[in-house]
Amino acid sequence: MKIFLDCLPCMLRQVLEGAQMATGDEQLQKTIMDKALKILSSYEAYSNAPELSEVMHNVVKECTGIDDPYGNIKKRDIEEALKLEPIIRSFDKFYASRLMRALKISATGNVMDSAMYKDLDLEAVLKSELEKDFMVCDIDSFEDDIKRAKSILIIGDNAGEVVFDKVLVEYLSRDYEVVYAVRDRPIINDATLEDAYKTGIQDYCRMVSTGCGAPGAVLDSCSSEFLGIFNSSDIVISKGQGNFEALSDSSRRIYFLLKAKCHRIAKSLDVDIDEYVFKKNIF
Repeated sequence: MKIFLDCLPCMLRQVLEGAQMATGDEQLQKTIMDKALKILSSYEAYSNAPELSEVMHNVVKECTGIDDPYGNIKKRDIEEALKLEPIIRSFDKFYASRLMRALKISATGNVMDSAMYKDLDLEAVLKSELEKDFMVCDIDSFEDDIKRAKSILIIGDNAGEVVFDKVLVEYLSRDYEVVYAVRDRPIINDATLEDAYKTGIQDYCRMVSTGCGAPGAVLDSCSSEFLGIFNSSDIVISKGQGNFEALSDSSRRIYFLLKAKCHRIAKSLDVDIDEYVFKKNIF
């Protein structure tokens, strides 16, 4: 998905957020923002938003020497999500189907996105979000496809969300070979292998890195190992907006599982902002 002008302010805000987490030196923060603005001015040279975002966030790392500015935030989110896991697993409202229940729990993991839910009562937000239905849900197509499947690749998103994904992975792993992919290196609050292992999800699946450090699986930057899994898996489930931006133009079938958190993504999925989507791409 190409980069749109209305995406740029959010990307710049995230860089400022990362700079403030990495250093209290206001002059250094200014230097970071100046460099980020220069990169942003050449946004048309990048294929998609995750690719541009990676380059901009690398400025924070290079200027501060801090490889993982969001490290403490991710640690907190994982710990909070693990505390909430009993509530997550007790959710059974609306869906008689265990598959639908697991998909909705996984999608609801966006409550752990620190950029959105900073300083909110996560338990109250979680309960409210779990009760929301999917606005778009291609479950019939998925159930048909899964009958013929043996292998499933799930591409993860933010660190706290992995706890929610664990419910889906655990359910699917009973009948399918499941691979769970995360970022190759720290970027914003997205999960790396180190983060994901803290959740216990590895008990139910094979864990891999995408080989890519962008906040989305940019295929041109992914490892040959990941690309082999991506191309050979019978089903691919892509979590979150970053992966949607990176993969929405892919030439293979993908199920996108996400909450539309910005107007551009919502419009492209024909839903309102803050609505949940489980959609099979049509290329």
